[in-house]
Amino acid sequence: MDFIVKAFQKRKLMKNNRKDAFERIQTARHSERPYTLDLLDTIFSNFVEIHGDRRYGDDPAIICGFARLDGYEVAIVGQQKGRDTNQRRFRNFGMPKPEGYRKALRVMKLAEKFKRPIITFIDTPGAYPGIDAEERGQAEAIAFNLREMSQLKVPVIVVILGEGGSGGALAIGVGDKILMLENAVYSVITPEGCAAILWKDAEKANLAAESLRLTATDLMALGLIDEIVPELVEWHYAKNEKSHSKEAFEYTAAELRNALLKDLKILDELDERKMLETRFRKFRKMGEWI
Repeated sequence: MDFIVKAFQKRKLMKNNRKDAFERIQTARHSERPYTLDLLDTIFSNFVEIHGDRRYGDDPAIICGFARLDGYEVAIVGQQKGRDTNQRRFRNFGMPKPEGYRKALRVMKLAEKFKRPIITFIDTPGAYPGIDAEERGQAEAIAFNLREMSQLKVPVIVVILGEGGSGGALAIGVGDKILMLENAVYSVITPEGCAAILWKDAEKANLAAESLRLTATDLMALGLIDEIVPELVEWHYAKNEKSHSKEAFEYTAAELRNALLKDLKILDELDERKMLETRFRKFRKMGEWI
C-alpha cells in the first residue's frame, strides 16, 4: 500500500511540473546563466587550474583544478560554455572531447590520492560527436569515467548548472550527492532530438520535453537527484551590472554554497566503506518503474 501511495504522489508531483518543461529548457540554455567560471570567482577561492590529460592534449570545454571552499580543500571539475562567439568556439560550445573527460579523471585521481572531496559542475548539451572525438575513443572515455567515479574513495558532489545532456553529462555525474539548479534540465537526449526520432518533426520538441521528465522537480520525484537549489525569477547572470539579475545570481550562488557546505560536512563524517556502498546502492536503484 505504501508503494502505491508513493507512486501516486510522484506522478502527481511530476504532472504539476511538466507543463513548463520546454520553458525550463530555454531557461537552462540561456547564455547569461551562471557557468563554472562564474562560480569559481564567487563561492570558491585560491583556484589553481590543471591542464591536459597527459595523453593527447587539453580540452577547454572542461575546467579542472583545486580550490578552497571555506575550510575545505576541494577538486573542481566543470564544463564551461561561452557567452560570445569567440568563447563558444574556444570552449566548443561546452561539448567535451575524450581528452576533456580524461583530464577530468586525472584530476579526480589526484584528489583521491590527496584525500580531497570532488565537486563537479555539469552544463553541456552532450559530448562532442565529431569524427576526431570518435577516433580518439569518446565512448570509451565516458564509460571509463563512469566506472572509475563509482569507485572513488573520496566524497563526490555533482551539481547540474544548466543543461545535463546524455553521456556527456553523466561522464562527470556519478556522485554521492546530486544537486540541481531549479531551472536546469537533465536528460538522455534533447527534446529536439527526441521529437525528430519519435515523430520525425523537431517542431514537437515541447511535447517531447514534457514526456522526457527532465526538470528538477521531475527528477527529484523520480529519485534521480538529491536536492534542488532555488533560483529567483530574475535568474540570469549580469556580473558587471547593478540589477536584479546580479542580485539573483548572488542569491543562487549563496544557496549553492550553503548546500555544498552542508553536503561536504555530511559526507566528511561517513566511513569510506559506507560511502562507497551508499553510492553503489544510489545508482543501482535508478530506473525503478513507478
